[in-house]
Amino acid sequence: MKNRLFLTIVLYATMSTVSAQFDSLFLDQSLRIDYVHSGTDTTEWYALEALIREPYWGGSKLNLVDTFMFGNYYVEVFDKEENLIYSRGYSSLFAEWQTTNEAKILSRNFFETVLIPFPKKKVKVVISSRNRNGVFLPQFSLNINPKDYFIKPAPKKEMLVHDVLISNKPEKAVDIVILPDGYREEEMDKFRADCEKFREDLFRFEPFASNKQHFNIRAVLAPSKESGIAIPAKDFWPETAISSSFYTFDSERYCMTYDHKTLRDLAGQVPYDQIYILANTEKYGGGGIFNFYCLSGSSNRLFAEIIVHEFGHGFAGLGDEYYDSSTAYNDFYNLETEPWEPNITTLVNFEKKWQHLIPAETPIPTPDEPQWDNQTGVFEGGGYSAKGIFRPSRDCLMHTFKGKVFCAACSEAIQKMINFYID
Repeated sequence: MKNRLFLTIVLYATMSTVSAQFDSLFLDQSLRIDYVHSGTDTTEWYALEALIREPYWGGSKLNLVDTFMFGNYYVEVFDKEENLIYSRGYSSLFAEWQTTNEAKILSRNFFETVLIPFPKKKVKVVISSRNRNGVFLPQFSLNINPKDYFIKPAPKKEMLVHDVLISNKPEKAVDIVILPDGYREEEMDKFRADCEKFREDLFRFEPFASNKQHFNIRAVLAPSKESGIAIPAKDFWPETAISSSFYTFDSERYCMTYDHKTLRDLAGQVPYDQIYILANTEKYGGGGIFNFYCLSGSSNRLFAEIIVHEFGHGFAGLGDEYYDSSTAYNDFYNLETEPWEPNITTLVNFEKKWQHLIPAETPIPTPDEPQWDNQTGVFEGGGYSAKGIFRPSRDCLMHTFKGKVFCAACSEAIQKMINFYID
């Protein structure tokens, strides 16, 4: 009992110290750094667009430095003594676009955002990009004075907010903000109902079901002028709040938005860690990018499976485990390096992945045969490639929707990420 009491006191003291560290470094607000990310398939450059002060900080006040190193990009914040005081990994549409045929013949601009806790003192922000060999290289740096009068206040949208699920303080929970696209004012009741369905369906699946008490979900009621979501191939272009569209990168089912500034303006009405867009459409599709945003249609019969699949991308950094020809990417992964996603491997550094979950008698690679159903192994095919990339199980929600479960490796990755947000 004495040992347990001692450990409790030490843990409380440690948490109090780390929390005090946040309070000494940051305000309970966010600094939004908007920038333009441009380039081609082999080049990239950055340009500052705006600095915006948002009224909420939804992230952890304890885990300030990222320990996962996931994502194609990495933002770091340093104090004047060059001490790292905050970092996060993330990905973006630009990184995916660089692997398309279009990127080989022209350059494009993408609006992007990084969100950091609002600093009390001058800081240096560095954004690094992961190269083809998996190494982060600094690409853009910015010295920020929090007293700079060019830091703009967040736009006042005065939107109604619907609390879908409130479990804890923002710094002690995974905070999801749901944004509507393609819902007119008179369809806000449908949006509220779709948000309730989102909550019920997300927590049908493990490990989310066992962690429901660690999530907050808020919805911003932002109406669109017209119903539906753009379908360019059918010349259907409704005027909507966030301008979502199918045929992103000319892939019919890939539905995303390029209007990242509006997206962030709406999300900033509440504290958030993750953004999820519900698109008012029956058409199958969506997308999810790690620490960027997720999107899916709200009226498709596979709604539940789609939202957990896309949230697996956006929240836990899970990679796609399928390898069909419907994607628009070329050589998405370098087979000579280990992918950063926790659920796919090239076997280059497999000991860092899910090797610890595999029984000793399981062959590596594992034959893709029925006798290995529901067992953790190393099955070839994943990450949009039939050869050279391996997945943890024959089936998983990141592969198909047949089994309706996450494999052991994906479940572990999701649980670790939840712990990171709430510890």
